[in-house]
Amino acid sequence: MEKINEKNALNGGEFLIKETQASAVFIPEEFSEEQKMMAQACQDFLDMEITPKMEEIDSMKNPELVPSILKKAGDLGLLGISIPEEYGGLGMSFNTSMLIADIIGAAGSFSTTYGAHSGIGTLPVLYYGTEEQKKKYLPKLANADWAACYCLTEPDAGSDANSGKTKASLNEEGTHYLINGQKMWISNAGFADFFIVFAKIDDDKNLSAFLVEKTFGGITMNEEEKKMGIKGSSTRQVFFNDCPVPVENLLSERGNGFKIAVNILNIGRIKLGAGVLGGCRTILGYSIQYSAERKQFGQAINSFGAIQAKLAEMAVKTYACESLCYRAGQDIEDRIDALIKEGMEPNKAKLKGVEQFAIECAIAKVHGSEVLDYVTDQGVQIYGGMGYSADAPMERAFRDARISRIYEGTNEINRILMVGMLLKRAMKGEIDILGPAMEVSKELTSVPSFGSTDSSQPLSIEKETLKKLKKVFLMIGGKAAQDLGSKMEAEQEIMMNLADIMIEIYAAESALLRTESLLFKEGEEAVKFQLAATKIYLYEAVEKIQSAGKEAIMSFTKGDEQKMLLMGLKRFTKYDNVNTKLMRREIASALISKGKYFFFHA
Repeated sequence: MEKINEKNALNGGEFLIKETQASAVFIPEEFSEEQKMMAQACQDFLDMEITPKMEEIDSMKNPELVPSILKKAGDLGLLGISIPEEYGGLGMSFNTSMLIADIIGAAGSFSTTYGAHSGIGTLPVLYYGTEEQKKKYLPKLANADWAACYCLTEPDAGSDANSGKTKASLNEEGTHYLINGQKMWISNAGFADFFIVFAKIDDDKNLSAFLVEKTFGGITMNEEEKKMGIKGSSTRQVFFNDCPVPVENLLSERGNGFKIAVNILNIGRIKLGAGVLGGCRTILGYSIQYSAERKQFGQAINSFGAIQAKLAEMAVKTYACESLCYRAGQDIEDRIDALIKEGMEPNKAKLKGVEQFAIECAIAKVHGSEVLDYVTDQGVQIYGGMGYSADAPMERAFRDARISRIYEGTNEINRILMVGMLLKRAMKGEIDILGPAMEVSKELTSVPSFGSTDSSQPLSIEKETLKKLKKVFLMIGGKAAQDLGSKMEAEQEIMMNLADIMIEIYAAESALLRTESLLFKEGEEAVKFQLAATKIYLYEAVEKIQSAGKEAIMSFTKGDEQKMLLMGLKRFTKYDNVNTKLMRREIASALISKGKYFFFHA
C-alpha cells in the first residue's frame, strides 16, 4: 500500500470562510514515483490498445472489440485501482484512482466504458456489499472476467432518480425478489454480465439496490442507442420481466438504494472532473501541432495573436482544473485516512470522506466538464474547416465531450446541489456561514480601508483579491438566505449565480495555492508561466463573479439595499490591472516551443 500524504484538510465547503495554506494542499507535481509509473502504464495501454483503434471502436462493427480491451485493462490492474488486494485489486489511494481517470479521459468512448465498469458498476459492491458479496463479485470485476453496468435512470426518472417506477416483489417462497421495470441510457449494457439495479420494493418510498447476474434471466434489451458522441460505448435500454434475484443479493438494506446512488454519484462527479484532463491535454497537443503546421498568409498560424490567445487560454483553464481536482482528491484521501485512524471501518470511512467533500465533488464535475467543452470548441476553431471534418481528431472530441455536462447529474442540478448542501450544513451548524456573512454585512456599512497591499511578495495581491471574492459570496448568499428563507430553493437562478461564484473561487484559489507551493520549492523564474496562468485565471474569475453577483443582486433586492450590495460588489471585486494579452503570448510561446501542454504531464 502506498504511503498516504497526511495533511490537515478543511471540512467540505469551508474554503469559503477560511484561508487555506499552500502547504496544506496536494498538487499534481507531488505524485510519487509509484503513482507516475502506474500513470505511464495506463498511458502505454492507451497508446497501444485504444488510440490506434478509435475509429474501429466508434463503428461498433466488432462487438467483441470493446469487451476485449476492457479485459486487457483488467489484466493490467487498471480496473482494480480502488479494490483492496484481498479482492483481486491493487488497493491504491483515492488520488491514484483520480490520476488513472485523468489518463483514461483521453480514450474517447472507452473512457465511458471504463468509468461505468470500474466506478458506478463496481464501487457499490465495494462500499456496501456484504463480505460474501465482495468475495463473490469483486475479483471478477477487478480482472474484467465480468463486465458491469449500473441501472438507475428510467424514462421518467433522470435527475429525480428516486421517482423510479421499477418494482421488486418477494416471491411466495421468500427466496427471490422479482424485478419488473425499464431502465434507459445504461452504459455497458450490451455486453454486461453484472447489473446493479435500483428498484422499489412493493410500495416503498425509497429505492433499494440489487446485484443482478445476467444469467438470472428475465432481462431483455433494445438495440444500441444512436448517440451524438461516445459512439463506441454500449448504451441500451434494459427491461426486467420477473427477473429473479436471490434475497441474499439485496445490496445493503431495504430502502437504502437512493443513499447508495447519491454517494456513488459523488465519487463519479469528482472522477469525471479528473477524467476530462487527459482529453484537455490531448486536444491542446493536437492544436499546438496543427497550428505549427498550418500556413496562412505565408506563415504558421501559431504566429498570430488570435491563435496564441486560444492556445494559452486552453492551457490556463486546464491548469486550474488540474489544481482543483487533485486538491479535492487528496482532501478526500486525507479525511478517509483520518477516519480509519479514529477506528472507522475502511469502507465506511471512504464513503464518509467523499460525502464530506460532496460540494467540492460537484464543483469538480461542473468545472471540468465546462473546461473540456471550452477546450474542444477552441480546438475545432483552431483547426478551422478541418476541425469540422470527420478525418481530423477534433470532430470526435467535440461530440464526445458534450455528454460530460449531462451525466453524473446535469451541471444545472449540480450547481443547485452544491449551494443547497452548503445551506443545509450551515443550518445544521456543521459550517459557520452565518457568522462570517454577518461580519461582511457590517463591513458594508463601515468606512472602507484604503491601505495598500504589500506587493513585494509574489501572489500577495492575488491572495487579498481571493479573500475579497469570498466576501462576495458571503454578502450575496447571506442576504439571499436571510430574505428568501425557505423560498431560496425555488430561486434556482440565484442558486446558480451563487454556484458560479463558488466554482470560480475554488478554481482560482486552487491554482493560486498550487503555484505558491511550486514557487516556494522552485523559485520565481522556474514557475513564471504558472504565475501567469494563475493571474490570468483569477482576472477572468473576478469578471465572472462580478457578472454573476450583479445578476443575483438585481434579482431579489431593490432600492437602497440594492445600491449598498452593488457598492459592496464593486469594492470586493477590485483586482489590479493585468496585461493578460502579454501573459497569454508568453504561455503560448512556451507551449509552441515545447510542442505540448507542459504544466503537468501525467
